[in-house]
Amino acid sequence: MWFLCPPGVYRPQGDTCLLEDALQRELLVAADVLDLGTGSGALALAAAEGGAAQVTAVDASVSAVCTTWFNARINGLRVRVLRGDLTGPVAGHRFDLIMANPPYVPSPRADLPARGRARAWDAGSDGRALLDRVCADAPPLLNPGGVLLLVHSGLCGVERTLGRLRRAGLRTVVTERRYIPFGPVLRGRSAWLEARGLIAPGEEKEELVVIRAERQLDPAMKDRACR
Repeated sequence: MWFLCPPGVYRPQGDTCLLEDALQRELLVAADVLDLGTGSGALALAAAEGGAAQVTAVDASVSAVCTTWFNARINGLRVRVLRGDLTGPVAGHRFDLIMANPPYVPSPRADLPARGRARAWDAGSDGRALLDRVCADAPPLLNPGGVLLLVHSGLCGVERTLGRLRRAGLRTVVTERRYIPFGPVLRGRSAWLEARGLIAPGEEKEELVVIRAERQLDPAMKDRACR
């Protein structure tokens, strides 16, 4: 695909590729798909190209929204692009698949940046400012049998994410794990991360995980499916 990613918009990286690998194993034909925090639109376009019936991409950044719209247009793919805060623009709608690659990098700053490049990765002192919101807000938007695919760093607490999604009524499993070298942001924060006990002394690789969380079918729907 032809693809544009201007400065200030999150460029597809290892976490994007990991989530796309997981996406390709899902049945997308006739699916209604939501991409939260779409950035450049790479995953939304992959879903549209994979046969999804409808793809909605949401981002709070004007630049990201414009980039995703343009990338979909030049590739001849149908993607509905909305600007807003996570699930806000799609409240009341239900989806067969939701995917999210939210900011998840722990930051010395407790508050979230309001603008600038760091907005795409900084996520508070524990890296969970956006993750916890996705865990709370995405499950109610899933159709029965619907799936949430969520990627984030092991630095943020994988078990914590699994626990939150299970308490929301979803069946969860880690489907992907990959270790990648620290990028510039984490290298620049190594001393702080080590002081916080988030990495071991001299550690230079980050674990990325993809969590698959599925909403169970209602008992009545299961009965009908078995007949």
